Amino acid sequence: MPHAVYGHPPVDLAEAPHDAVQFSPLVVDSARIEDIADATLDGATVFAPAGTIERRYILAHVLRALAPGARLIALAPKDRGGTRLGKELAGFGCPASDQPRRHHRICTATRPAGVTGLEAAIDEGGPRHIDNLALCTQPGVFSWDRLDPGTALLMSRLPALKGKGADLGSGLGLLGRAVLASAAVTEITLIDLDRRAIEMARRNVSDPRARIVWGDLRGKAIPSGLDFAVSNPPFHDGGAEDQALGKSFIQRAAEALRPGGALWLVANAHLPYEATLRELFRSVTTVAQEGGYKVFEARK
Repeated sequence: MPHAVYGHPPVDLAEAPHDAVQFSPLVVDSARIEDIADATLDGATVFAPAGTIERRYILAHVLRALAPGARLIALAPKDRGGTRLGKELAGFGCPASDQPRRHHRICTATRPAGVTGLEAAIDEGGPRHIDNLALCTQPGVFSWDRLDPGTALLMSRLPALKGKGADLGSGLGLLGRAVLASAAVTEITLIDLDRRAIEMARRNVSDPRARIVWGDLRGKAIPSGLDFAVSNPPFHDGGAEDQALGKSFIQRAAEALRPGGALWLVANAHLPYEATLRELFRSVTTVAQEGGYKVFEARK
């Protein structure tokens, strides 16, 4: 098995081989680290995620999949888990050198013959069912262990929609499931960048009217002639605020909706989306503003 790479490490800090196999769930069509057999990887470069449970889950799976003697490079920004990487690897029985560079910590290790604690970390970071949400979920997915207040506000203001639509950035499928409560909805496409969210949405949304797609809306066309779209768009990319993300979701919705079709969108109140909405839609109404969020209805 060739070298594995997780995420997009800065090339000047840890360049992966050109033929490395990508395993990040945030890269469309990447492989699943969970499917790689034990002790088969020749090496791995991991740009570790910030969340502790998610990061330990990935490190444990990579150590499981690495052959004894294989080289591991794991790195992360200092303020996004980097300072913990060395201790976490040592806790798995894999001591690593720890080098600070450009506000990152870079840990280099050789996978020992014996490692410990992998099963517990994999179990903690794996999919599970949360009873009070009645949802299948997984750490690392947006709002994985609670109902996001923006989504809750949007769901509370949605009318009974009808026709064909899409949920842009669908996450675990909560919003799409709420839309499908209307018998007048004939079809809805749920689209999300996170493979884990898509896998959980397929468990959470069993309605045959739903089509669930793993895709990046910034570069992927969505069905046209839609009657409606709903969205709670992301506004962070790699931990940094990126307002262009939400604007690209609005652009995609405007392209996909038929004349008279409606976008129902929720966003943090500080985000400057109203100007973009007014540029692309015939009418824009602020339906609700509370708890630091705004709900908009925008009509083509």
